Parts: sequence; structure tokens; C-alpha cells
Amino acid sequence: MIASSDSDGRHLTMDELRRAGVANANGAHPAMDEVRRAGATTIRRLSHLQALESEAIHVMREVAAELERPVLLFSGGKDSIVLLRLAEKAFRPARFPFPLMHVDTGHNFPEVIEYRDRRVAEIGERLIVASVQESIDTKRVVEETGPRASRNRLQTTTLLDAIEEHGFDAAFGGARRDEERARAKERIMSFRDDFGTWDPRGQRPELWNLYNGRIARGEHVRVFPLSNWTELDVWQYIAEEQLEVPNIYFAHEREVFRRDGMLYATSEHVELMDGEEAFSASVRYRTVGDMSCTGAVESSAADLETVVDEIAATRITERGETRADDRVSEAAMEDRKVAGYF
Repeated sequence: MIASSDSDGRHLTMDELRRAGVANANGAHPAMDEVRRAGATTIRRLSHLQALESEAIHVMREVAAELERPVLLFSGGKDSIVLLRLAEKAFRPARFPFPLMHVDTGHNFPEVIEYRDRRVAEIGERLIVASVQESIDTKRVVEETGPRASRNRLQTTTLLDAIEEHGFDAAFGGARRDEERARAKERIMSFRDDFGTWDPRGQRPELWNLYNGRIARGEHVRVFPLSNWTELDVWQYIAEEQLEVPNIYFAHEREVFRRDGMLYATSEHVELMDGEEAFSASVRYRTVGDMSCTGAVESSAADLETVVDEIAATRITERGETRADDRVSEAAMEDRKVAGYF
């Protein structure tokens, strides 16, 4: 080992190292030059996706080490599918040091719920289902009515109740900064007070991949290992890992209707307005959520390769193109997050 400090611990300058014969005129260590010439050093450079994967796994292990009762939010959507794969890489062959949880509105796409249950059974982990319908039945929330009614906002109360009931002090989520401007403001480890609310002006610094998970009783953190990923990164990772996703992410024929420039699936949960008519179209979903506020896009992308190509060419974010809940106001997402939303 080549020393670069003196007996007092002072770091030597490069000139001092050269005079001592430790470094050559170019500042390189001769011993290292000899090793390189002998071909004995191999510098492994991570690809873009490998670097993102490494960061996310580091975050998940840090949270598992720092916090006592984490939970991973798993809806069966593409981002939570990637989170599940990262958790496998972080902790297998052991069991996950946390359960999975889904906040179920009762108005989810049946294909996604079927995939969720099957995937959880395959990996043999525990799934907690927090039900919005139960929150309605117990008068914790009041269901909206009318053609534009949605259970999306009601999820916040159900989520916070579940976190309190199970004593969770950290919740992994699949949110990414490229999705929406409020999410772009948020840290990887995002602090929530004892009411579950978020203060965008009072976030903790995150320097050199150091995360402060210190919280008081009743408080918790939301953790977003995919913060630095983009939608394209997610799809390229799914393709590289050959991960199964619900079939509604691929082009298929579906009965839809047009509202506010978006295509919504017809269902028992959505009431058509005057002048709206259902028709059949080839569509796919970029994001999956409550059927009442999640739109489809017209598409012929029927496999992973063509989906990746389609996402690489688009210039509209997935939430901007397909989520009605983000169009309620200019600050719709931030308002929900401040109140405790995902």
C-alpha cells in the first residue's frame, strides 16, 4: 500500500510525493503503472441500469437496517413490480424483512388484481390489503357520487389508517421524480409527521447517499428507491430482467369512451355523461390505478420491445397523459401528498 500522508497524518502534496519518488511527473504511482501494463487491473463500469439498480438496493437495505417496521407498497403496477424484483435482489434467499401492502380502492382493474395475488403467491410473502371500501363502510371517508366520482383521494385515509394500525415506520413506494413536479421535489427518504403529512419546505438533506431515518414515535418515512429512474428506465429494466407485467400494459381491444381528451374503460364504476358514447379501440395503459381516473392510450405496442420504443418516442409524461386526478388543479398532486397521499 502506498502512503500519501506523513507521520502526523497530514496529506502530502503531489510535489512532495514526486520528490519522494512515490509518484512520477504525471502524478501516477509507478507501481500502479506496472500493474496496469501487466494487465492485472480490471475496472468494472456499471451500465446506467446497473447503477440505478445498485442505488435502489442500497436504499432498501439502509431502510431495513435503520427502521424497525418497514412495509413495501405493492399494487401490481409496473413500478411496484420493479420494486419487488429489487427487494428479491436485496434480500434473497432470506424472506423479505417487511410485508407487502396494497391500498385497494375496490375499483381497480381486475387484470391487475389477478396478477397481484398470483405474484405474491409465487414469492411466498405476506400481503396486507387495506380496503377503501372498509373505510367507507366504517364512515372514515365519504364516497363521492356523480359521473366524475373517484375513490382515488379516499386512499389517503385508508393508507394512513393502515400505517397506524400496523405500526409501520417506513413505507417503500414506486414514485419517480420524472412523473410529476410535486414528486420531483421529494427526497428519496421523505419524512412524514405524526399526522402523516408532508412539508415540502422542511425536507432533510441527502448528501453522498447518506439517509437520515431518525424519527419519533408516531412518525414515519416514505421511501422512494426509484426516485432517479424514468419511465423508460423502468421499461428497459423490465425488458432486461424479463419481468411479467399485467396484460393491460400491452395493446388490446377494449371498450372505452372519451372524456377530457382521455380514453377511459367502460365499467360499472364509471358513469357516462350526456354525449359520451362507448366504442372499441386498440389501447394500452401506461399506468394503472383506480379505473375511474386512469386513462388508456391508443397503441399497437403488443410486446416489451415495442412498448420500450413507444416510450422512448413519447414527449408526454404518463401521469400527464393518463391521470385525471392530476388535472383537478395545478397543484393537485402536491395537495394530496401534503395530506398524506403516496
